[in-house]
Formats: sequence, structure tokens, C-alpha cells
Amino acid sequence: QVQLVESGGGLVQAGGSLRLSCAASGRTFSMLRMAWYRQAPGKERELVATITWSSSNTNYADSVKGRFTISRDNAKNTMYLQMNSLKPEDTAIYYCNARSVNGYDSWGQGTQVTVST
Repeated sequence: QVQLVESGGGLVQAGGSLRLSCAASGRTFSMLRMAWYRQAPGKERELVATITWSSSNTNYADSVKGRFTISRDNAKNTMYLQMNSLKPEDTAIYYCNARSVNGYDSWGQGTQVTVST
């Protein structure tokens, strides 16, 4: 199993930037893909961005394309989400996810991002 710990959330004004980090430990050698999800109050959890662990192929939700950048540092077993030009609608709890080669999903505890007007 993989353990995930997010950090870097906080309060920022619209137009500002934040960088989230997700540190992975445990059976990290089994990770196939990592991702960021978010869940706003009263809404379902949605996929924000994904990155494959071996090749760094990335994908983004249309709502964040051009503003957010997902990356990873294999040596540190850490994934990042650089968020620029933040909007109030980006306010949510952001969750780190890791999918293993056997299809098992691991989740972090979440970090709150609040964007004020």
C-alpha cells in the first residue's frame, strides 16, 4: 500500500498562486499513475490532473488547462500541483491519489484551498 500526505493548501486571493505537494511512502515502486482530485462543498469529487509515474504523461481537466501544472520528482517520491491564476471556483479540498499497477487506489487526507474574491 502507498501512504500519501498533501501539503501547501491555504487562502489566496483570486489571481494568485499556490503549489500543492503530495509525498508518497510505502510501496511506491508499485505506483502506475498519480493524480489530483478536488471536491467543492456540495459537489462531487472531480479529477483535476493526472501524471504517469514512469513517463510523466499528463492530462488536465478543461477547467484548469493553461493554469495548473502537475509534475513529479521520482527521487523524492513527491508530486506537485502548481496552481496559477486561481479563481474562486477553484476553492475545494484537494486530494492526492495514487493508482497502483494492480488497480488499487490510495488517497491522501486532503488539503483545503480557498480562493477569495
